[in-house]
Amino acid sequence: MSERRFHARDLRVRTAEAEFARPVPQQLNNGEESDHPYIANFSKGLPHDGNGEVDPAAYRLLLRALHTGRPEDFERVPLGGDRKLVNPQSGLGFDLQGPDPQALTVPPAPRVDSAWHSAEAVELYWMALLRDVPFADFGRSDLAEEAAAELSRLSDFRGPVRGGTVTWDTLFRGDTRGDLTGPYLSQFLLRDIPYGTLRVPQRLDTLRCPKDHLTDFDSWLAVQNGHLPAADERDFEDRRYIRTPRELAHYVHFDALYQAYLDACLILLGSEAPVDAGNPYAFSGNQEGFGTYGGPHVLSLVTEVATRALKAVWYQKWYVHRRQRPEEFGGRLHLHLSGRREYPVDEEVLGSAAVKRVHDATGSHLLPQAFPEGSPVHPAYGAGHATVAGACTTVLKAWFDESHVLAAPVVPSADGLRLDPYAGDDAGRLTVGGELNKLAANIAIGRSMGGVHWRSDYSASVRLGEEIAMGVLREVKRSTREDASFSLSRFDGTTTTL
Repeated sequence: MSERRFHARDLRVRTAEAEFARPVPQQLNNGEESDHPYIANFSKGLPHDGNGEVDPAAYRLLLRALHTGRPEDFERVPLGGDRKLVNPQSGLGFDLQGPDPQALTVPPAPRVDSAWHSAEAVELYWMALLRDVPFADFGRSDLAEEAAAELSRLSDFRGPVRGGTVTWDTLFRGDTRGDLTGPYLSQFLLRDIPYGTLRVPQRLDTLRCPKDHLTDFDSWLAVQNGHLPAADERDFEDRRYIRTPRELAHYVHFDALYQAYLDACLILLGSEAPVDAGNPYAFSGNQEGFGTYGGPHVLSLVTEVATRALKAVWYQKWYVHRRQRPEEFGGRLHLHLSGRREYPVDEEVLGSAAVKRVHDATGSHLLPQAFPEGSPVHPAYGAGHATVAGACTTVLKAWFDESHVLAAPVVPSADGLRLDPYAGDDAGRLTVGGELNKLAANIAIGRSMGGVHWRSDYSASVRLGEEIAMGVLREVKRSTREDASFSLSRFDGTTTTL
């Protein structure tokens, strides 16, 4: 046993040295904070003036706390209301498995004065306008057609297209392999979940009076100052499958961050989906995996990578980018278009048909929010949901055979009370890998459908989560005796073997 102690210590040292050799990235932001101080960055929850602009002294105290990292300095940051800042010290924590949270980075976010930012804002306004249109009806919706046409005209829209054009069946989808195949929702958000002897239908509760929020300036300003409005009333008896952007936003409003991926793992295990060819027990004649390379192992890995993903993205949020939430930008846009203030806003969003439609409907240019409280009280970029999505789905893509075709695909019925067979021409092309990519996009973009995230929050963050999961999987290999490997397709479309 004494020899084992030395082996265990040596393994930990070698693993730490391998991570120590990782190149140190440059942590670069987009420069907005210095170019446009106090108006282009996240400040929700701090005191604001009557225009929704943050008190400079309060913001400087936040920056000081982020610079020193001292808990007592965070306690000195003044709040404007009841809501507290969400866990800024998390980004300073360490992890003893996988990459250090500060050893990774994401690119600078789009600037508020850029055409890229305009395109993302216009997409969010269309998402708000289409919240109650079923995904299955996008192909016959005049509003969806108008949304696709405007997004196609924008000079720097970076969402998926067909033949260079946004179409109803690329609208609001992810940008990775499999996202454009089959129905909008991943099969892993629809199929029953086998929890031991239970089979849990994925019918979510509904809202008694679905409506948009923060569409008048007074309520918007109160929420920026950190006041918490009354919650929407949920109907726990009326349960339906997800059909609309609002229902998807409702799902991601209350989910546990790794919930969808734990469910997907249980669905795959319950259907006896084949594992990756690199699994050491895939071809064993007299052994099967369990604590290593079996069901309990992958179920724990899916959850283990989640908190590691959160620490890494929280560092990016608070210490590098401090990107404002879409609702904050909506306030700037409203005051600019109302002539009350002048802000460095790119011109393409100023003339947007979506923004005009929102103004015609609500009397303001504010971005309608699906949640009464708007966004959480932490910066937008990167996205917690998206980073966890990238990490958890990477584990699942590495573990299971991505090319395996899911049999008997389904879609929700029009009333959402049952599942019907999906009979599209591509019904035989819904693979494990494609539907996992789609699941990550559904969850991350579902937050955008709620109005709380930007598209680039999703696209950058899933790749951050992917790096975290790959680092953890490399260490899994080092710590087990079996001859194992993991093959997976990355979010950029390339394949790799660990």
